[in-house]
Amino acid sequence: MRALDSPAQMAAVLDAAVCAGINHVETAPAYGPAEVFLGAALQRLAQRDLIGRRALVLTSKLLPGTAVESAREQLRALLARLAIPRLDNLAVHGLNTPEHLEWTLRGDGRELLAWAEGEGLVGQVGFSSHGATALIEEALVSGRFRFCSLHLHLFDQERLPLARAALTQGIGVMAISPADKGGRLYDPPAELLADCAPFHPLELAYRFLLDQGISTLTLGAAQPADLAWARAITATPAAPGAWLSPEQRLALERLAAAGRERLGESLCGQCRRCLPCPNGVPIPSLLRLRNLAVGHGMVPFTSERYSLIGRAGHWWEQVDASACQRCGDCLPRCPLQLPIPELLADTHRLLAAPPRRRLWG
Repeated sequence: MRALDSPAQMAAVLDAAVCAGINHVETAPAYGPAEVFLGAALQRLAQRDLIGRRALVLTSKLLPGTAVESAREQLRALLARLAIPRLDNLAVHGLNTPEHLEWTLRGDGRELLAWAEGEGLVGQVGFSSHGATALIEEALVSGRFRFCSLHLHLFDQERLPLARAALTQGIGVMAISPADKGGRLYDPPAELLADCAPFHPLELAYRFLLDQGISTLTLGAAQPADLAWARAITATPAAPGAWLSPEQRLALERLAAAGRERLGESLCGQCRRCLPCPNGVPIPSLLRLRNLAVGHGMVPFTSERYSLIGRAGHWWEQVDASACQRCGDCLPRCPLQLPIPELLADTHRLLAAPPRRRLWG
């Protein structure tokens, strides 16, 4: 979704990915000209390195909610853009609401996916989700999906138990954007660099997820240089079967300790017992952003995410901290006895900024 300045840029990134040992490419019709550029790059790769091309697993996605015939045409057009007769993996793109899940399991989506598999147009079906944990769990236990793409990050571990459960069932798990949505870790603030030293935050984030057993990481490369960490990590495993060395585990412990020290008694433990909020405030999600901003200096990232609240539809939160009415309903439920209304007000003061647009709407 990022190597879109020209077909040549996409081809260069794909070539670098193959050289780095990457064997999975994921895209979507929603990513502008990505499929067209990628299709041309795949054809060039096949002419030069047929073995390398055949080793690649291809995933693309379709948005939920579309009528069957229209969705069939979208899938045929997707295959044409990629210049392939069959897609290895087809994902429901953004299974974020109960209506999306209903469409997939019992509505037109059910017919579409069964048709696509029956016609041999796709190898297996999965989903990506930015939705609530309970919704993702319902999707995983439905038995319909063979893989999922979730927000799994060093700095957001809420869905890791779901990922582990999926992996034990043989369901592939991909971490969405560990570098960018995981904290803009390609451009870390000084505090974060110091907390992770002598290791780079992005290396620790990648290794942490691999150590958790996550089967695929997305790297979001816009240029060949963005794949340097993939090459380095693959070339230097910590030990046979292990992704974190003892020194790297100590660095993660120091990172957590530094955050606790800066936050002091205002650290939100992310237990979620404060929910539900009568005003619909997603308290844990907002206080997680505050944890990162205050605890690790990640203000550019958290401010960017905060500015998207209410502006990204079902892809992100709809209510920001200013909606807190100080009713006190959450206070007796917090095991840490945090002054939640005051912390929400502080979050809004710290992170509210002029709105930004998402990379893809």
